[in-house]
Amino acid sequence: MWLKPEEILLKNALKLWVAEKGNEYFVLQRRRGYGEGGGGLTGLLVGTLDTMMDSTSKVAPFRILHQTPDSQIYWSIACGGTKEEINQHWEWLEKNIMRTLSVFDSSDDITSFVQGKIRGLIAEEGKVSGVQEDDPEKFREALLRFEKWFDLPQKEKLVTYYSCSYWRGRVPCQGWLYLSTNFLNCQASSIYLYLDTLVVSWNEIWRLEKTSNVILTESIHVLANGEDHYFSMFLHLSETFLIMEQLADYSIKRLFDKETFQEEPSLSDPLQITKRGLETNARNEQFRAFFRLPKEENLLEVYESFLWVPFSHFNTLGKICLSESYLCFASQDGSQCHVIIPMREVIGVEKPDRSSRALTVCVRGKRALRFSEVRDFERLGNAIRRRCGMTASPQHSASTEVTNFLFWTFLLLEEVAMMVGQKESSKTVSNEALMTVFHPQDAENLDPKMLKEKMKEQSWNIHFSEYGRGTSMFCTKKTRDLIVRGVPEALRGELWMLFSGAVNDMAVNPGYYSEIVDKSLGTSTLATDEIERDLHRSLPEHPAFQSDTGISALRRVLTAYAYRNPKIGYCQAMNILTSVLLLYAKEEEAFWLLVAVCERMLPDYFNRRIIGALVDQAVFEELIRMHLTQLTEHMTDLTFFSSVSLSWFLTLFISVLPIESAVNVVDCFFYDGIKAILQLGLAVLDYNMEGLISSHDDAEAVTILSKFFDNVTNKDSPLPQTVQQNSVGNNDKASSLSKVDISDLIKEAYEKYGDMKSEEVERMRKRNKLYVIQTLEDTTKQNVLRVVSQEVKFSASQLDNLYALFKRQHFLSCYWTMNSPVLLHHDPSLAYLEQYQLGFHQFRVLFSLLEPWSLCSDNDALFLWAFRLLDENQDGLVNFKEFCCALDILYSGTFTNKLKFLFKLHQPPGKGKVDLQAYLKQWQDEILKKEESIKDLPRINQAQFIQFSKTLYNLFHGDPEEESLYRAVARVTSLLLRMEEVGRRLQEPTSPTQRSSDTPCATITLEAGSIPQEVEWSFAFEQILASLLNEPVLVRFFERPVDIQARLDHAKGAQLKAKTNK
Repeated sequence: MWLKPEEILLKNALKLWVAEKGNEYFVLQRRRGYGEGGGGLTGLLVGTLDTMMDSTSKVAPFRILHQTPDSQIYWSIACGGTKEEINQHWEWLEKNIMRTLSVFDSSDDITSFVQGKIRGLIAEEGKVSGVQEDDPEKFREALLRFEKWFDLPQKEKLVTYYSCSYWRGRVPCQGWLYLSTNFLNCQASSIYLYLDTLVVSWNEIWRLEKTSNVILTESIHVLANGEDHYFSMFLHLSETFLIMEQLADYSIKRLFDKETFQEEPSLSDPLQITKRGLETNARNEQFRAFFRLPKEENLLEVYESFLWVPFSHFNTLGKICLSESYLCFASQDGSQCHVIIPMREVIGVEKPDRSSRALTVCVRGKRALRFSEVRDFERLGNAIRRRCGMTASPQHSASTEVTNFLFWTFLLLEEVAMMVGQKESSKTVSNEALMTVFHPQDAENLDPKMLKEKMKEQSWNIHFSEYGRGTSMFCTKKTRDLIVRGVPEALRGELWMLFSGAVNDMAVNPGYYSEIVDKSLGTSTLATDEIERDLHRSLPEHPAFQSDTGISALRRVLTAYAYRNPKIGYCQAMNILTSVLLLYAKEEEAFWLLVAVCERMLPDYFNRRIIGALVDQAVFEELIRMHLTQLTEHMTDLTFFSSVSLSWFLTLFISVLPIESAVNVVDCFFYDGIKAILQLGLAVLDYNMEGLISSHDDAEAVTILSKFFDNVTNKDSPLPQTVQQNSVGNNDKASSLSKVDISDLIKEAYEKYGDMKSEEVERMRKRNKLYVIQTLEDTTKQNVLRVVSQEVKFSASQLDNLYALFKRQHFLSCYWTMNSPVLLHHDPSLAYLEQYQLGFHQFRVLFSLLEPWSLCSDNDALFLWAFRLLDENQDGLVNFKEFCCALDILYSGTFTNKLKFLFKLHQPPGKGKVDLQAYLKQWQDEILKKEESIKDLPRINQAQFIQFSKTLYNLFHGDPEEESLYRAVARVTSLLLRMEEVGRRLQEPTSPTQRSSDTPCATITLEAGSIPQEVEWSFAFEQILASLLNEPVLVRFFERPVDIQARLDHAKGAQLKAKTNK
């Protein structure tokens, strides 16, 4: 390949390179230790030195240098891995460059021309190959090294590479870290000239984290396959870790969750993953998480600027973040102030002030935001106008009257449209929150609780007047303080919608909910059945859900969401959460709040494996170790808290707290996300520290926490006793304990643990996600092996190795494509035995590596027949149990069972899928352990018998007794044909056709194929079995023990290469 021209010192390189050919301007050199006369100690030393020194040609053993007669400077311009490759470059130089160089007068002109030509070639190659890296020349050099060192399939895409130190204990090995789409790869060597190559699949990693110790101030720790790996680097450690984190997360989502990334073009094709695409995806995720934006939004532009904060009367420094539909600002510390402005709310952009580089954005509500000291303020202004559908012109400084007229006209039209939409949707959807229906506030009620409620509302109204109201409201520390004190009942739904971002989802999808309700109602699925079962278990003590009004609204919201997101469908705990949402939000708003919670704020919570909740529990355990050291010293095993706290996370404490107290927790959750739940969990444990430490067992600890929750009250709640929940536990005992006010508990949680950053929580989530998923995978594996071990004779270690091979082959089918049958037919509701399956092509590769006799070698038809035989339900996929049972027969089965397998292999498939009655019969047979009788097997016809005989011949290829086995099979086939001929004559003695057939059957050979087409005959399995039993050499062959571990080791080493050669 062509290289970016670089100077080299030829004097010091003479001992390492040998000139192969040369002319006046160029020289072709070969690396010592390569090619003819190479190898041995010289090749080993040179290769190791190349690795340690990172020389330009440390992979390519050939290179071309440019030289001029009157200069001592040489320039490297090309390198090659083979002699043929480098000769092609040499021939191109002689043909296209040599004649041109003769016209130049000076050596400087010659060198400049050659360098320009080489750079042009590299640029053209970059356009063709689509390489978009920062330094294409060096990246191509690294790609050559990557392909040579690791011998991975050609489709594997190298994303990026870094210089690193790989630590073997306390000894650093200098080398390179290569990050590809599916693998973490490293090659390093120590001062002892020891070369170490590491290849780890991203889906095998249990932990990926930054660590530090006495020796290393900071390093990257990778735990995979039970081994710890440490990488350190002088530069780019954070960048390296970010890319590794993104690739690991991408692998988990693609391989375990079977995501296709249809909405992420940069990630939709595994063959086109780039470093820039991963970095962009990471920025977009962080941007959406911070501002609670829909998943369609991407960060397009960032500007540093000052924002005039009217309530504080000063400019605050921060960053403007612009996406397709939103203009967002966050101050530098992230907590002092942030504001989100939907583009639909922008009604104008005033003429920029060039002196202060300021820009004023006018939004609905007669409000304006002034950004100053914006470096590229004109570009920002044009970008905002373009996204709002405005036209930028020199006359943009319109009068205030015109601006106000446009604003009020726009506002009036939108309000009319909203009223029309509400009237259209009111036929099927409730437009009132259930709390306003079942507990309307009495304006004349002046009891102390209602007076305090009015004071809260007044505080919020003052806040709205200063900070704005609606989507463009400033969120500050004062906003959080008001949240902690409690949200008024009348404002709860509005603020939930605002802080969760659901208000934006609903605004950009008008009529969506009514449409999806009409489509989903009346459908019958597994999700709808589960919803119907749980409807009356959702806050049954609340009057709203003792009536058809509340139950019907709950049914519509849950059914609509299951229809919208079939991947989640319905999960227990969604009914409890949705019930509370319906109390304070209108039905359509409750739907969009549920969307925000399930798809944005609590990802992966509501699915079959509740991975998100388990990840947050792992984060919770980590925080307990950090903040509650006294508790961890007493209880070293914190798994107890995981089991107890699961309902806290799944229901946001709704299931353990009285409803009037739980809604205050939900207030904090919608403002601060999962951070609020973690803080409150720590506060609960801290409050009960003494009781938990003195408890003797888990049951006593559970009782302590249950009694505590029963005594949490909300003294400011205006709800009547008919609405408030009674204590779940023993009322007499509960009354003897001191009451805890929810506002005080939340305030204490924020005071003690409020310094926890949301960004740190997200990092902890990512760090624990890999471990949680791998733990679940390990549990699944143990369940599968427990079931399969009862059916086969493999040892525990052999079965474990088989499972690893099968699972890896399953993943190999997904590594380089999004259209694998395994992905297209993935059903997360299936049992764990069906989670990993192989399509035909993946089965062909793995079965060929493991079957003991080269049974299907170079015969696609036999592979297909074997696949068809194992695919019992005929769904085009083979699961692990089916695969193991077949191998168990071939490895450890009796002579009869092995022969039966080969016999059935040559029979035609059944017609269509197995019906329900057949399934019931199969289930009954499995219960009774009924073994298939050889008499139940159908006969095979002449074509099938001929193929069966050919298969037997193929089994013996390369066997020490090959010739004896061939003769034995010939005797058996000859005997069977004679027997069939005699049998036919005895059965039909008067048949003229048979009487005239005097062809000696003994002379029928498989090669001749001289059997007349009109003669039809067949064999029963008993006949074949009896004939083969008369040949001791055949019996010995089939009963010969197989070295199972050797086959497994061979398959492990050849699995990736087998995929490559496919």
